[in-house]
Amino acid sequence: MLKLENINTFYGNIQALKDLSLEVQEGEIITLIGANGAGKTTTLMSICGIEQPRSGRVIFEGQDITETAPDKIVSMGISQVPEGRRIFPKLTVAENLDMGAFLRNDKEEIARDLEYIFELFPRLAERRHQQGGTLSGGEQQMLAISRALMGKPRLLLLDEPSLGLAPLIVKQIFEIIVKINKENNTTVFLVEQNANMALKIAHRGYVLQNGAVTMTDDADKLMANEEVKAAYLGL
Repeated sequence: MLKLENINTFYGNIQALKDLSLEVQEGEIITLIGANGAGKTTTLMSICGIEQPRSGRVIFEGQDITETAPDKIVSMGISQVPEGRRIFPKLTVAENLDMGAFLRNDKEEIARDLEYIFELFPRLAERRHQQGGTLSGGEQQMLAISRALMGKPRLLLLDEPSLGLAPLIVKQIFEIIVKINKENNTTVFLVEQNANMALKIAHRGYVLQNGAVTMTDDADKLMANEEVKAAYLGL
């Protein structure tokens, strides 16, 4: 579904990604784990067109999207939930969700998707008229995921969904990610510092160090790998 081929992304003269190659199959949950500053967020930004690679190719469903504008990439079926949630704090929950469907014009489908969101996150249904900025951190993360889902993505990019959340909320968010993957057949590319939680729900994983992929395997095999245990699982 998605293939990155020898991606090199820079910030000025600083190289953030170095010949990065990976692929995502349709229907999978893929996780990219690594330390702070490894290049995880830059990888997602390179996919969704916000940071265009200096060289290499991003292929989505057989089409080269390396130089495609971000809004066009969203309309093709890729949505990102950014690190730190980035909801619209002055808009209500309902208005934030409307923004997620901005590029769509299938009103009946939008209404059905909204009902699905409120079934998935009953808390958002209760707070639909409340300003986004007044929600708790966990509720804002639910809203950020829901806003992305309103774009009807086939590929959902999640950047550190557990960041700053209580363990109980993290567990709930990860259960929802699995549900979205299974019920909607939405492919998920999960960037996450909580490697333990990420590998538990993923099918496969990639390890990123200093902008380069150093390891890839099935998620359960990475969890059993001694290097991964020592570096990322605290074992």
